[in-house]
Amino acid sequence: MNPPDTGTRERPTSLRERIATRWRMDLLFFAIAATIVVVDQTTKWLVRSNLALGESWPDNAGFIKIVHVVNSGAAFGILQGQTPFLIVTSLLGLAAILLYYVYPPMDHGVVRLALGMQLGGAIGNLTDRVRMGEVTDFVHVGAWPTFNVADASISISIVTVLLFFVLQDVERARSQPKPADDAGHDAPRDA
Repeated sequence: MNPPDTGTRERPTSLRERIATRWRMDLLFFAIAATIVVVDQTTKWLVRSNLALGESWPDNAGFIKIVHVVNSGAAFGILQGQTPFLIVTSLLGLAAILLYYVYPPMDHGVVRLALGMQLGGAIGNLTDRVRMGEVTDFVHVGAWPTFNVADASISISIVTVLLFFVLQDVERARSQPKPADDAGHDAPRDA
């Protein structure tokens, strides 16, 4: 005989059930990461297929243009030619993102979405490094270094997380009660 249904669900007890529940709950996290990877790789493929290395579109010197460049280093052109090192550090970064995903110190939706953007961006650039030994960049805005969708995704997500934590600190500070005057009365006024 089965026990009566009380209308409440028991929490998953096995590790497998907890993982399955977690994956279903965080489908958006993986969907964002996958979307970033697909958009990043598609745009890089379009640039490589339609522009010669160094070629830009439009041809005239505008503030924003598409220019086909490659970067064998990290952000802002540092560590040029250090592809093996950058692959290893990218893998460590992916591991850190996934570890934070599995054991979050703060389980908030904004942080989870930003992590999905970071994961997608890291995978996008790692894919280029592994396949070609360098990353294709193509968005050129003014004097800013040329970047790609993965770079933009990582940068936006970092700014989002930093703003989130700053706003959380401001909210905590506002919600704490103000300390009372130690003497129990107002300070004397100057006459």
